[in-house]
Amino acid sequence: MKILTIAALLVLGGCAARQPGLPVYGQIPSFELVSETGRPFDRTALDGKVWVADFIFTTCTGPCPRMSSLMREVQQAAIPDVQLVSFSVDPEHDTPEALALYAARYHAQPERWHFLTGQREALDHLARDAFKLSNVDGSLVHSTRLVLVDRQSRIRRYYTTSDDDPAAQVVRDIKRVLAERS
Repeated sequence: MKILTIAALLVLGGCAARQPGLPVYGQIPSFELVSETGRPFDRTALDGKVWVADFIFTTCTGPCPRMSSLMREVQQAAIPDVQLVSFSVDPEHDTPEALALYAARYHAQPERWHFLTGQREALDHLARDAFKLSNVDGSLVHSTRLVLVDRQSRIRRYYTTSDDDPAAQVVRDIKRVLAERS
């Protein structure tokens, strides 16, 4: 009887430990921008990969440094094949050169963390329509959320900088998304 009870607890415990999948909030469309290297970068470079995105600008003295520090924490978790993408909300000033200097300040690994700029209209479409965050309209007012995107370029979760240990939450959810079947 004792063995049966232990087996039942293990089975029930296993079921209780399973978490439901993360919801899908939207689909990220194709885009073509320019990276901190000055080279073209399009969404196909992220196809089949889990990635985390944010929207920042390099001269920000407000929330952007905190966001970039959180992205660095996610990078340091060293989860294979996970990419990080920081989109500029100040394309007039965030040239590839400015983005490269900013990337160096946060010890971004160039094969994993990309800093992108481009035409204001393209960045605005991504921020507002695709990521459902805010406008890129020259005001430099922008969302401070990080966004988890799955292998099919679908938004799976948003994180705010005021969350309790947001980097740990992102890493936990990355592992959940990586464990999903495609």
